[in-house]
Amino acid sequence: MDIPKCPDCLAPIAMDDRFCEACGRNLLVRRTPIGGPTGPAQASCILCGSPDIDDEHYCTQCGRHQPAARDRVEYTLGQVSGVSDRGRRRARNEDSMAFGVVGGRGVAAVVCDGVASSERAEQASQAAADAATDVLLDALIEGVDGEQATIDAVAAACLAVEQLEGPEAGAVAPSCTFVSVLTTPSGATIGWVGDSRVYWLAGESSAQLTKDDTWAAQLVAEGVLTEEEAKTDRRAHVLSRWIGADAGQVVPSVVSLQPTEPGVFLLCSDGLHNYRPDVEDLLPLASCGPEEYVKVALEAGGHDNITVVVVPFTPQS
Repeated sequence: MDIPKCPDCLAPIAMDDRFCEACGRNLLVRRTPIGGPTGPAQASCILCGSPDIDDEHYCTQCGRHQPAARDRVEYTLGQVSGVSDRGRRRARNEDSMAFGVVGGRGVAAVVCDGVASSERAEQASQAAADAATDVLLDALIEGVDGEQATIDAVAAACLAVEQLEGPEAGAVAPSCTFVSVLTTPSGATIGWVGDSRVYWLAGESSAQLTKDDTWAAQLVAEGVLTEEEAKTDRRAHVLSRWIGADAGQVVPSVVSLQPTEPGVFLLCSDGLHNYRPDVEDLLPLASCGPEEYVKVALEAGGHDNITVVVVPFTPQS
């Protein structure tokens, strides 16, 4: 029989230990790696087979650019799982995901989409996702109110992104969108800034839980545009709120709910909902893992980065 080991320092642990005696790790908490999960590194050139790949992912023998480790990322923690894919048109993957599980307490999950026109968008999205997830996991451990925890998580994400800004950034300061789900045995809290989304998929109670922070969505809410006009308006994807040094003070939109039936919380970047925007479009895949949602977006064209995190939820009395 294998002896259980601490995932950080590999010291032997007992099955009922809450902390590793060697390094102090909280053994009830599991999460994606800081800096983000990555795909397997390219060991040899995909064209000529040479093992000589430089730091910029170019083969030094034939010059072919190699797939980056973030081009396709898959990660699973128990029933919670996520996939992030570069898509078919983008040069790199600027989406990021982070999530974690606290045994007996709940799940925290975050998806951030780097703003393509900003500097260091990939780093901004990952820094925001990691910082927010840390705050949400701490809240689960300490029993902090979900709505306040989400506000605190966004504040931490904002600070993490602001710290990336350099003197050369100017009008293109590192920026990203944000969406999160925090579940406990009795319910869930959803928070967002920007146009990444959360859906609840559970039969007739299915719903889109977030509202896009875009100029087009704002004009629809004000009655200036109809839903159909907004879909083709050039401002359809222009953000009205985001996380970044140039965003001003950011307070997330937050909603809480207590589902009465089992279902799935689906977090996604616009790389998915640009193709499948409505609940009815997503419900047929409710029993699938995130890779199936990503596959749908890729088959539809994959014009943007695509990130999907699936968080199953069963209410407990």
